[in-house]
Amino acid sequence: MEELVKKTIDREELILSLREITDFERAMTRIMTGTASCRDLAALSQGAASLPAVKERLSGMRSPYLQALFEQLDTLADLKEKIDATIVDDPPFLLREGGLIRDGANKELDELRAVQSGGKGMLTQIEAREKEKTGIRNLRVGYNRVFGYYIEVAKGQLNLVPDSYIRKQTLSTGERYITEELKELESTILTAKDRIVALEYDLFVALRQFVAGESARVKQTAQAVAQLDVLCSFAAVAVHNHYCKPEVDLGNTVSITAGRHPVVEQMLKNALFVPNDTLLGSEDCRTAIITGPNMAGKSTYMRQVALIVLMAQMGSFVPAQSAHIGIVDRLFTRIGASDDLASGQSTFMVEMTEVADILKNATPRSLLILDEIGRGTSTFDGMAIARAVLEYAADRKRLGAKTLFATHYHELTDIEQALPGVKNFNIAVKKRQGDMIFLRKIVPGAADDSYGIEVAKLAGIPDRVITRAREILKDLESGAPERAKPATAPVSDQVSMLDMQSDELRRALEAITVETLTPIEALNQLYQLKQLL
Repeated sequence: MEELVKKTIDREELILSLREITDFERAMTRIMTGTASCRDLAALSQGAASLPAVKERLSGMRSPYLQALFEQLDTLADLKEKIDATIVDDPPFLLREGGLIRDGANKELDELRAVQSGGKGMLTQIEAREKEKTGIRNLRVGYNRVFGYYIEVAKGQLNLVPDSYIRKQTLSTGERYITEELKELESTILTAKDRIVALEYDLFVALRQFVAGESARVKQTAQAVAQLDVLCSFAAVAVHNHYCKPEVDLGNTVSITAGRHPVVEQMLKNALFVPNDTLLGSEDCRTAIITGPNMAGKSTYMRQVALIVLMAQMGSFVPAQSAHIGIVDRLFTRIGASDDLASGQSTFMVEMTEVADILKNATPRSLLILDEIGRGTSTFDGMAIARAVLEYAADRKRLGAKTLFATHYHELTDIEQALPGVKNFNIAVKKRQGDMIFLRKIVPGAADDSYGIEVAKLAGIPDRVITRAREILKDLESGAPERAKPATAPVSDQVSMLDMQSDELRRALEAITVETLTPIEALNQLYQLKQLL
């Protein structure tokens, strides 16, 4: 992989050659099952034409893995030569219509074609001779599938037809006849044609069986080509996107500096993707509890860690400044929410089934990605399940797997004090003039707020609903009864400018600096105030 990254010219030449190689394995499947057409064999030959160039490029590589691919790769020169010597350049799709085998491939076939070609020449001679003998200038020799070969004479010259002609068909424009000579020639031509079609098919089947007998060589080469194709693709992406070579060993630590999500960063062509560091598996941090508001980037961060680990173990460079990956035996994820209507399972049941599968099959060398466990049921039930799952995954005496655990249950952050190896992290958020800015940066410590109402405001929830939500939240946080107090007063259709209960309107008015407003700005402010009524 590293050699392909560094050797730009060799890599690009390999990519150009690999593009011309067809899907050998698919073609061989059809050949082995006897369903391949001439075009499948032609495609195999066409792909084999690029193999010598690929092998030549590999011959100069020093990597033991690339050298092994060089040894595994067969140019299939003999197969290509035999296919090219047998099949025409542009073979038809249908096998029983003829036109499959090129001239010179088979002596008997060439002789039959000579007979067929000579017979057609004799028809031309017969036509010319009959015209001269009978004096019928518009006489012509034709053919159809029903009557075979015939002589056609127009109505105006029927009086010139000799008695030796045998009438076969009457037309509105004339008559069609046959002769003994024509019948004999027809038999010769059609017999040759039928034999040609049958022989061509037999020759094709024999070639197909020959290629099928070389399936082991072709499949071995196809596997080498596939592996090389993947490596060249990895290398090209690594160079284009500035990936780094990860250090992969048998340790139990995942350490990533300035890691990025390989897909999301490609979707942000006009924006800067914020990289983040990761350290999992050490004595200090086997489990990371990640808190923060929705839309801040928790799920993206966890997915990027999983993808970087997966890419490293695949043999690819990774989107990071540096990475040290201890090999994981399994990677488990529980992200997203969906039900299974066909099985009658609710969203929560699907979630719990997946969590159960993870806890039963994970080992201390596994990587767990758990996103908002327990959100599909009541607050206390969900929190209890989430805490129990987190404790089980984090405790070395029970599982102790490397775990990224995102949650909105801030009560879970105190596990950092109860279990060694558990650390709190959050997605940094900045408030500015009542607005919330996502910084997309993972920082140590628990989040100080869920910012749920702010996110709802960003989503476009009406201001009156946001204001009421803040009132309810204030009651809940002050220890009021579980059922929030009703609104202090019904919302009137006519809002008074002196009604100080309208907090949004009051704050908007207080923020206006009348002395500095231009006429246009005053109109804009008036329009915005009207939206609050």
